[in-house]
Amino acid sequence: MNVEHGGSPSPLPENERDAAEKLANSLYAALRTGDRERLDSLLDPRFEGRTTEGLPFDLGGVYRGADAMRRDFWGRIAKHYSARAVPERYNWLDDGSLVVAGRYTGTARVGDGVLDAEFVHILTFSQGRISGLVQLTDSERWHQALTPDSGLRAVEFSVTDGIGVLRLNRPYQRNAIDQTMADDLYEVAQRCSARTDLRVLVILGNGPAFTVGGDITVFADTEPAELSTTLRRMATPYHEALRIFAEMAVPVITAVHGSVGGGGLGMVYLADVALAAEGTKFATGFGALGLSGDGGTSWYLPRLVGLRRAQALYLGRVLDAREAREWGLISEVVAADRLEEIALDWAKTLAAGPTRAYAEVRNLLRRSESSTLPEQLSAEIDALARTGATVDAARAVRSFITKSKPTFEGR
Repeated sequence: MNVEHGGSPSPLPENERDAAEKLANSLYAALRTGDRERLDSLLDPRFEGRTTEGLPFDLGGVYRGADAMRRDFWGRIAKHYSARAVPERYNWLDDGSLVVAGRYTGTARVGDGVLDAEFVHILTFSQGRISGLVQLTDSERWHQALTPDSGLRAVEFSVTDGIGVLRLNRPYQRNAIDQTMADDLYEVAQRCSARTDLRVLVILGNGPAFTVGGDITVFADTEPAELSTTLRRMATPYHEALRIFAEMAVPVITAVHGSVGGGGLGMVYLADVALAAEGTKFATGFGALGLSGDGGTSWYLPRLVGLRRAQALYLGRVLDAREAREWGLISEVVAADRLEEIALDWAKTLAAGPTRAYAEVRNLLRRSESSTLPEQLSAEIDALARTGATVDAARAVRSFITKSKPTFEGR
C-alpha cells in the first residue's frame, strides 16, 4: 500500500510518528481482511468513534468502546456493503492527530450498486493504540449505492450473501439474444469478475423460455450485405461474456426451462451444475438458418456428448430434458415448479463451501482436454499446494479431526 505523506510536519518525535502510521496501516489492513482479533489489539479500550450523520441504516453517530465500533459500525457496514477503505494521503495536525484521506470503494450487497466515496479519517493515539476516529464522508454516495441505476436493459443481476443471480429478461421475445442482451451479459461478466464477495453465480431466464438463441427478427431486419457485420458485432461481446463466466473462480449454476436454442446453449455448457425443468427442449437450430453456430458449441458439444451426438445435434436433432440428461448435456432434470428453488438451494450449498478449492477444480477440468497426463499431474500438484495453503483447508482438517463441521470463507 503506497500512501502519500504531506502537509505539516508531525509534532511527534519521528519514532512515535512512525509507530502511529504503522498502527494506521494495520487498521486498514485489518478492516480489509475482517481480522477481529487484530482490530481488538489495535484499538484502545476507551476508543471513541464519531461517524458521519446521515449514513444509511442510522450508521452515523458516536460509538463508545472498541467493541461498539467493531460490532455496531464496521460489522453493520459489512452486512450491507462489500467495501474497503483505501487510504491515499497522511497528514499530521498540530495536536498530534493523523489525518487520513482516501476512498471507500466496493458495492452494495443488495442491488449491486457501486460505492465510490471519498473519506477523511482523523485518528488519535494513546499508549501505542488508536484511541479515536472521526469519519467524514459523503453519505449520499452510500445511499446511491443501495438504489443504483443498474444500466442493464435486457438482463437483471443482483448479489446477496455471496450468491449472484443473473436473469435473462426479454420474456416477451423468449429471451432471444440481441445486441442489447449480448452487451448486458458482457457487462455482468465484468462485474462478476471484479467482485471479491461473489461465491457462486446462478443463471436463470424470465418468461416462458430460458432462451431461443439469437434474435431472428434482428437478422431478418438486417440487409443481407450487413448480416455478416451484425453477427460479428453481436457474437463478440457475447462470446467474451461466456469466456469470463467459464474462467471465473466461482461455481456457475444454470437452470433452464421451456426451450434452449442456438448460441444460448453456451450458458448451459459453461455451468458446473446444469439443471433443466421437465419438458425443456434443446436444439442448436443453426442449420435451419444457414449458419455455422456460436456460443462455444463446436468446442463444448463434442466434449460433453461425444462427436457423433454432437454431429446429430448440429444436423437438427432436438432433445427433451431427459434425453439431454442421458446424453450428458445437463446434470439433473427437476420439476418445473421447483426449478428456481432447487437452483438456489444448490447455490447456498456451494456458496458455503471451499470456493478456492472449487476454483482450482474448475481450472483443472477446463484444461484437462488439452493437457498431457504428465502436465495434468503437475498441475494437480500445484493446485493442491495452493489449496493446502488456504485458511479453508486448515480449518477443514482440524474439523475432520475433531468431528465438527467446518465453516468455509473462501480464503
